[in-house]
Amino acid sequence: MANADGSNEPEWIERVRTEGAVPLLEPDNCPNGWACPPGDNFMVRGPDYLSTKVKIPGGKYLLKSLGFDWVKTSTKHGEVLRKNNNRVRKVVDDAFPTGDKPFIWAFNLQLPTKENYSAVAYFVATEPIPEGSLIDQFLKGDDAFRNSRLKLIANIVKGPWIVRKAVGEQAICIIGRALSCKYCISENFCEVDIDIGSSMVASAIVHLAFGYITTLTVDLAFLIESQTESELPEQLLGAVRFSELNPDSAQVIELSSGGSTENLQASLPTRLWKSLGQGFSNLLHQGAQESGPVSTSTHVNGIASQDESDGDLKKCYYEINNITPTPAFAPSPGRTLLEVYCTCFSFPPIALA
Repeated sequence: MANADGSNEPEWIERVRTEGAVPLLEPDNCPNGWACPPGDNFMVRGPDYLSTKVKIPGGKYLLKSLGFDWVKTSTKHGEVLRKNNNRVRKVVDDAFPTGDKPFIWAFNLQLPTKENYSAVAYFVATEPIPEGSLIDQFLKGDDAFRNSRLKLIANIVKGPWIVRKAVGEQAICIIGRALSCKYCISENFCEVDIDIGSSMVASAIVHLAFGYITTLTVDLAFLIESQTESELPEQLLGAVRFSELNPDSAQVIELSSGGSTENLQASLPTRLWKSLGQGFSNLLHQGAQESGPVSTSTHVNGIASQDESDGDLKKCYYEINNITPTPAFAPSPGRTLLEVYCTCFSFPPIALA
């Protein structure tokens, strides 16, 4: 593959880009594939953001897009670059048996699905990291600093209304404040394992979106948030687009069992996820309807009503956490799914990660 200036990429980069389970394609046409979207698709904090709140197009990435893995594993897939059989690590080790290796970044999105799907985006640094830069601080800092700075921007480029409504036009979050992140940093790589199942609300949204994954086109950008004037403007680390992914196309990787805590997601009752998806869908659907009489029918075309979905969700939560419902938290037709979320988050301990 040629760069914009006509030069060819090194062979090892070509291998990483082309040997994954789904192909690298053009951004405007990448069904069941991945691509690198333009940086200007994302809005970041501009040079005067602290005083004006003005954002600017993201522009050029700090890192080069390297590869994408769509995998399915028997247990939660983490610390991928520490594994000797990881395809990216094997390519790098083969290409650089001695001497300095390129610095690889990996963002591993661990999806809260029963079959442990992961979407892993890889990037490579093409220039030395300046001493004292935000990237340098991120790599040398502690997890508290990383959790307070690593930012995700998500765009739903194409997809059904219900998913776009759930995510918003452009979802922005500090990942470590919303989700559990594990940072694996060594001399020549930085990996962030992002456990989407650690947030009940995020789990509900992803579970909803996964039902439409073969029709979705999603852009994800990663950056380190600028919080002082000297750190502005923000710069994107890198971004990936995946489009219309087919679950059957995921590479199956056999992993040794990591224990029940690593695979708790797979042991949750199936009806919990069904209730989450139905309840969240109904919640969004109600917001889109014009005001008017509300049907009290229990089932419509075989689909449970929101009251029933909410009730099932609460019952599952009580069973998993061995909680006896009290009058304040007992299932009732008047309580919404969002109220259930708030109730769940107030219970210690929470087992719905």
